[in-house]
Amino acid sequence: MSARALSFGAIAEAYERFRPGYPDELFDTVAAYAGRPVRTALEIGAGTGKATRLFAGHGVDVTATEPDAAMLAELRRTAPPGVRTVRAAFEDLRPGGTYGLVYAAAALHWTRPEGRWSRVAELLEPDGVFANFGGPFQPADPAVEEAVRAARAPFLESDDVPSPDGTAPEEELHWPGTELERSGLFRDVRQSVIRRRLLVSAPYYLGHLSTVSAYLQLPPPRRRQAFDAIARVLPGTVEVAADVTVHLARR
Repeated sequence: MSARALSFGAIAEAYERFRPGYPDELFDTVAAYAGRPVRTALEIGAGTGKATRLFAGHGVDVTATEPDAAMLAELRRTAPPGVRTVRAAFEDLRPGGTYGLVYAAAALHWTRPEGRWSRVAELLEPDGVFANFGGPFQPADPAVEEAVRAARAPFLESDDVPSPDGTAPEEELHWPGTELERSGLFRDVRQSVIRRRLLVSAPYYLGHLSTVSAYLQLPPPRRRQAFDAIARVLPGTVEVAADVTVHLARR
């Protein structure tokens, strides 16, 4: 995994505090697509357990994998009873069994592309479901978004993670749906969006930025300068667009 991918451990507590969880509608979307009870799941890059808690809370037997020790410690602190946690990168997983669901929450883009889809397929039982989900956390007001962009510009051109396969944002099907279709290992690839708006304080919004990998790669003095610049243009309460894009496919 890249240094950027492994930068989160230093801010595990902040990640748990400032990253939003996932709505019940996400579980409902995955369950409806599966068309049968989802009993077992393997989670790729579980982080502090935001998605782990959602699926385990709906009765799924979750095995949550995470390579970073600090993130894993936070995950174990918050995970419901019965969740199995494993310290391992996705690339190091070796199928010891199969699952009805394999999923990743804002983590799949950190995995290496070589062998990614064959490994997912090996981990799924026949007709098992793969799900990937995540999305932006940005001001919903275009004027506030532009002010944040301008304040950030001297420090970072963008704080986004670029599409791993170069798919342009205006394309109808986004990554990883594009790769799922090309792999030939999956069928019935679908993409949907769960619309979500959140109201957060300016300090919370800045706290979220403190968990974003692009800022974590900045030298600490530059990072503080960037946050100070952004703080000066934020209103006291920020309406945030936090849509969840869901990709689903069947083995």
